[in-house]
Amino acid sequence: MLASWIFLGLAVPAVAQVNRSSHFLSKQKEDVSSQGQRCGGLDLPENAGCKEVVEWAAGGGKWDSAAGGWYKGMPTITGVSHEQGNLQDFQRLYYCSPPGDSFCGLPPCTGCSNPPCSDCFAGNQLYASHRPGCDGNDKGVGCVPPKTALGYKGQHWPTTVIHGTQEMHIFAIGDWGGMDGSLDPPEGRKTIVAYDWGRRPGPSVFPRSRWNKKHTVQFCDHKQLVECFNTRGQAPCTPECGYVAGVDDQPQLLVANAFKARAALVDPQYILNVGDNFYWGGIEKTCGSPMDQISYPTKHQFDQIFEGVYQGAGLTNKPWFSVLGNHDWGGFKFDNGWDQQISYTWASNRWVMPAPYYKTSVVYADQDFDVDYFFLDSNFIDAMPPEEDPNHNMCSRKNNKPSASCAAADGPESVDACPGWFASLWAEQKPWVTKLMGQSKASWQVVVTHFPCGHEQDFYKSLRDLGMDLLVTGHRHDQELWLPDDYAKNHMGVTCIVTGGGGGITSEATPNPEETEDWYGEGQYGFYDLTISKSEILIESINYDGDVLLTHTVHPSR
Repeated sequence: MLASWIFLGLAVPAVAQVNRSSHFLSKQKEDVSSQGQRCGGLDLPENAGCKEVVEWAAGGGKWDSAAGGWYKGMPTITGVSHEQGNLQDFQRLYYCSPPGDSFCGLPPCTGCSNPPCSDCFAGNQLYASHRPGCDGNDKGVGCVPPKTALGYKGQHWPTTVIHGTQEMHIFAIGDWGGMDGSLDPPEGRKTIVAYDWGRRPGPSVFPRSRWNKKHTVQFCDHKQLVECFNTRGQAPCTPECGYVAGVDDQPQLLVANAFKARAALVDPQYILNVGDNFYWGGIEKTCGSPMDQISYPTKHQFDQIFEGVYQGAGLTNKPWFSVLGNHDWGGFKFDNGWDQQISYTWASNRWVMPAPYYKTSVVYADQDFDVDYFFLDSNFIDAMPPEEDPNHNMCSRKNNKPSASCAAADGPESVDACPGWFASLWAEQKPWVTKLMGQSKASWQVVVTHFPCGHEQDFYKSLRDLGMDLLVTGHRHDQELWLPDDYAKNHMGVTCIVTGGGGGITSEATPNPEETEDWYGEGQYGFYDLTISKSEILIESINYDGDVLLTHTVHPSR
């Protein structure tokens, strides 16, 4: 908990990072005509934490003899001195840079955007120079960031040791991170808003097109689905979009609520995160930030989309072992702040992404078994020649600037070099994981990557022959369990799951359970709960409402 702010004997508790999903849900029915306001009203529920202190400051506190020190950043944030500030000026100040606090763009006050909070963040830089909880003398990969974003590729993240004889659970989720509509992006970027009411705190889902199962007939394009969001499913929303009000408009929060409810019951030890963590294009800044610094948009997006959503009993302080998805690289470009997601590893005590590909192990000390995990970057699949498929191509000439380069971050140096760079990244991972898989003596071997079951099947079959027990993937926006004996589509000989229904983007098909003819798998929005022991892994597919849709048991291949 952050320290309290104390002004002339008035103590107002600071607001720590808490789960605010109930506030987000309460805004579903807000009056969209009010979206032009620059600051949300102080009487909104989400401003309860700052209402008293803002009214006190504007009503008289600004004349206190010490006010010059308390509000020294006010001219930068609001354009006026504290003596000239009105109620909304102080609300903007407390939204961007609460006195006595080093965070920017994090409530207690919310809904303010003029001027951009990045102005204050420059004076309150958040560093990622040493992971929280590390010994100050530990300079290893688990404590200190690399010089460049790929500096730790292929390295071993420190082994996690878990004690206890209770039932052990692992959650798997992907494609979960919605748009941060309350962010004022730097660099002249547009706000991340797709529909009329998307300018709000917390995550907003990105509306994607919907097709039939064979992907030969488009039922609904992006613009048509946006219209469904604007009207909350009323005309002129076309029925072919399969829009389900109350589900399609808040899937990340629905899945997160089920995630949290189950976590409170089973206490998962860690989370496997298969990527597409922030829609539409990852962290909203250009690659190349110093690895020991966290930018304003990075902090804001993590606060609004991750930290403020996935907290609570069974989740707080649990590791999220993560990979990048194609949208984390930029979606249809390659030079967004993917390297900042790697940097955040050393600013957080639970986010783990030391490189695009890496290895780690988990030892269950009191149950006499262990797991070797191999995290791969499979995004080369969406790194096509620059003239191809501009809406789904990270190397697109249309959407990347001619000068686009991530050379400073060890990434692609140009648009033309982009496809080859991603191909080389994949090519170097294959012998790396093949060698380590063959050397592994662990009880279980699990591979985690973004692109879904069905890609590179011959390669994964070769890993199965070396002992791979489970493949965990995402990218396709639904929930699918591929069994080894489903020979019509699964040629790998290994159980594979697709957990792309985390809710950051609308599902492949309608979530209406009475219209399942175009579903690839057992559900549209959800996650997986893996119960692991020395002898088996019980896989349970959990729907966004908490229901168990499907189960399957995996046994060690060795």
